Amino acid sequence: MFEQAFKNVDDILRREGGGVLKYTEQSSWILFLKYLDELEEDYKKEAQLKGKEYRPIIEQQYRWSAWAAPKNKEGKIDHNNVLIGDDLIDFVNKKLFPYLKGFKQRAVSSDTIEYKIGQIFSETKNEISSGYNLREIIEIMDALRFQSQKEKHELSYLYEEKIRNMGNAGRDGGSYYTPRPLIRTIVSVVNPRVGERVYDGAVGSAGFLCEAFLHLKSQKGLNTNQLRAIQENTLYGKEKDKLAYLIAIMNMILHGIKAPNIIHANTLSENISDIQEKDRYDVVLANPPFGGKERREVQQNFPIRTGETAYLFLQHFIKILKAGGKAGVVIKNTFLSNGDASSLRGELLRTCNLHTVLDLPAKVFTAGVKTVVLFFEKGVPTRKVWFYQLNLDRNLGKTNPLNEGDLADFVKLQNNKADSDNSWSVDIADVDKETFDLSVKNPHKKNETILRDPKEILDEMKKLDTEAAEMMKAIRGLI
Repeated sequence: MFEQAFKNVDDILRREGGGVLKYTEQSSWILFLKYLDELEEDYKKEAQLKGKEYRPIIEQQYRWSAWAAPKNKEGKIDHNNVLIGDDLIDFVNKKLFPYLKGFKQRAVSSDTIEYKIGQIFSETKNEISSGYNLREIIEIMDALRFQSQKEKHELSYLYEEKIRNMGNAGRDGGSYYTPRPLIRTIVSVVNPRVGERVYDGAVGSAGFLCEAFLHLKSQKGLNTNQLRAIQENTLYGKEKDKLAYLIAIMNMILHGIKAPNIIHANTLSENISDIQEKDRYDVVLANPPFGGKERREVQQNFPIRTGETAYLFLQHFIKILKAGGKAGVVIKNTFLSNGDASSLRGELLRTCNLHTVLDLPAKVFTAGVKTVVLFFEKGVPTRKVWFYQLNLDRNLGKTNPLNEGDLADFVKLQNNKADSDNSWSVDIADVDKETFDLSVKNPHKKNETILRDPKEILDEMKKLDTEAAEMMKAIRGLI
């Protein structure tokens, strides 16, 4: 039901132009309002069962059931009274969006669903220009139901698939998606516990926070207060990009988190020297952006100045962890050996116990970037690092992605930091004290020839051919 509905909506949005990122943004705000309408019905029933009066979040004229899908006596959409064409677009742009945007000012605090509604619609605009296309999309969405846990699970799964497709859409889309098997593995190894506060300062589509929520909820013997704490004051994040922010909020709500504690802000614009004990978290789970470059004024917020976004995020994560706090952070593998990162590596090793490094194949991410996962605990210096190199007997790709079975051996060996063909330990006493080079050098693969990916070789050949042609052209111009 949901899968076909998403396909039909995307087909309609293609008439409007744009790509998969736009489709996801536009379908998200519509889906959000439909879901919110059903959520209000659930809240109303809960209040009635407790003998309490329910005060709706959305005023009647702006409820989905009033403007989007008014029903006749038979319970079907009343096409004699629906808005359509220019009337529908005018209502959405001139009345609905301004009203929803106003929640940001009217909300009693930033951790309420009202504030989230206001923030979402302050950062989103309707880009569907045809009221007839919008009417079709609304009627497809109206047919969806989110009442049972099975339906909600199916919807959250398909929304994750939609986000994954954004990751496959190219360079920009890749910043929104971290493979879920990798996230689940990182969450499992870090193992956040009930009562600990979990943070992601580069939240993206909120995959880490959603998986942390499921992990925490699965712990046995939880009482009502603990379940409420997981909902309300356990999961926190920040996100700079407006589309990612919208998707993160939507994704968390679909996973059952009623009022996500996500702030739309640039984490790196905050001076880390201003972080106080009350601001710190027990757990950090994150995959900061690869290869970004930050302006000088942003770099001023950090003791180790660098333009590399990921290195600034890592400094932020170290600072914002409580003493004894745990982290699992994805970062480009060049961090382990790059000369520009030597000071940061030294800081990490001095202030934290970097106990595990998971070395991942290049095609785990669609951009083909080679990455590692750093697992560390704050408060004591590193004495020994356990490395695990994920060597697979197949090439990863869009049709053959990473799965949890691929990571099972890592999870199993990680408990005891055991040696194997793919794992080994390094004493920090043996590491160069000037460079702190932590390059991944598997001692069990010394004589093994590493075969390069054929596509990589072909791309390099094309590049060399182009350079040679340009050089010949320049030489001819001199003759």
